[in-house]
Amino acid sequence: MIFRNIHSGTCRAWLSRVSLRQELCFFSSVPPQPVPPLAQTLQGYLRALEPLLPLEELSHTRRIVHDFGRPAGLGTQLQEGLEKRARLNKNWISDWWVQRAYLESRQPLPVHSNAAISLPRRDFNDWRSQLVFASRLIAAVLDFKAKINTGQLPVEFMRRKPLCKELYPLLFSSCRIPGPKHDYIAHYGRSRRSPTHITVVRNYQFFQLEVYNSDGSRMTESQIHGQLLRIRSQSWKTDKEPMGILTSEHRHTWGEAYNRLLRDKLNQESVRMIETGLFSLCLDSPVMRISDEKYASRKAAQVLHGGGTFSNSGNRWFDKTLQFVVGEDGSWGLLYEQATAEGPPVATLLDHVIEYCEKPDTKRAPLLPLPMPKKLYFHIDREIKRDIEHAKQNLDILINDLDVNVFNFKKFGKNLPKQHQMSPNSFIQALNGHGIDRHLLGLKLQAIEEGMSIPKIFMDTAYGLATHFKLRTGQMPANNTDSVMCFGPLVPDGYAVCYNPQADHIHFSITAFNCCEDTNAERLARTLRDTMCHLQEMLQPTV
Repeated sequence: MIFRNIHSGTCRAWLSRVSLRQELCFFSSVPPQPVPPLAQTLQGYLRALEPLLPLEELSHTRRIVHDFGRPAGLGTQLQEGLEKRARLNKNWISDWWVQRAYLESRQPLPVHSNAAISLPRRDFNDWRSQLVFASRLIAAVLDFKAKINTGQLPVEFMRRKPLCKELYPLLFSSCRIPGPKHDYIAHYGRSRRSPTHITVVRNYQFFQLEVYNSDGSRMTESQIHGQLLRIRSQSWKTDKEPMGILTSEHRHTWGEAYNRLLRDKLNQESVRMIETGLFSLCLDSPVMRISDEKYASRKAAQVLHGGGTFSNSGNRWFDKTLQFVVGEDGSWGLLYEQATAEGPPVATLLDHVIEYCEKPDTKRAPLLPLPMPKKLYFHIDREIKRDIEHAKQNLDILINDLDVNVFNFKKFGKNLPKQHQMSPNSFIQALNGHGIDRHLLGLKLQAIEEGMSIPKIFMDTAYGLATHFKLRTGQMPANNTDSVMCFGPLVPDGYAVCYNPQADHIHFSITAFNCCEDTNAERLARTLRDTMCHLQEMLQPTV
């Protein structure tokens, strides 16, 4: 496995944080999530600790684990509690996982949580073509939503097992809301009067754009294009106060600013329009192009965080579940909030959008007068202005600390391992759906729920070491395009590596923090290239 070879000291063979959401939600045709056998998980835990601990510490941890897992031990009791929970719920871990992994995290959403997908550059380099393509993109997403509403999306399978479809409707008109101790997700699409608008952001200014006609029909591309032209005419200059920057703050800090912001009725109405919108469209200025070699990295970073407060970061509302980004230079992509959107739903959505965008527009625009897109205004007092300034400083520090390295490995692709009867995924990393971290988390939370003290196994220093995830990995969910997924490391001294295997090449993105002397994205990229070449030599030895 590539990642074990290049980083054996900190490899997480026991946990792949490619947290595909098919584990977390279920559809009527999908069987309930089983609780793994306790002995299997504990054995896997000890195997994972072997390269990480000195022999003396490992022996100490083995005794704790064996005591926890004995027939009359605490682990057996907690396992019974989990199995009872599993009988009462379609998925025994789903709510716990989303709460602990996402909503209770207090770190900023950009870099630390949100995931970005940078899609292949479109063949244009001016604002006129930008708006034409953005119109088609909006129409494509609305078409996808219509298929969800009418039940036209077929059930998808992974390894002959059906994947859940429950998350699909939740992608739209949803938003993460900051709170003092934890966030929550607001879903507005389930209300009687479901929202019929999207939010368009240009030059840090937010607009409410209705995308359905008065008779309930979807607007055509030409109608949407006309409205985007109107928005452009109202947003010539960059707003002095980029309100969206506030959403990039530490979650507790943003929560306090959010409450201050909503004291004003005008602000309440504007924020509500952003939160309830079907999705957001970010019309960005061009990505700064230094060289072709670094352009792919900058393009991915642009989707991920906007490039900084002097670039396009003010065009984001990081709490929003879906944000489509379209730049004047043909760059485009999707930024999504992972507490609601992840894995298969995003892949299916993007595949549909890409396919739709290649088809000609044959729909004729009805001769209907359209209302002017509504600009969303904010009342900014001294406190809010201070909050914005602090958020700008903190976001720029975060962005400058993140090193993004995107490259295309061209010597071979997924066809090579297939020729040798290997799965491309197994060739690149441990993707079997047998990760043990969530079972261990479930046992810990079950103890808390039953009013027990935290078991010794979770107070052991080994558990803290094992859950300090230095390697965060992800596979690009849409496999049919030259796209790149990108997000930041989970810990200050860690890496994030994403990959997209195509037939004869593989796209990689690597991120690391500059503040850590032990990590370097460029160095890891070189090591990864060398490792790939060594694997090729093993499979195709020269005579």
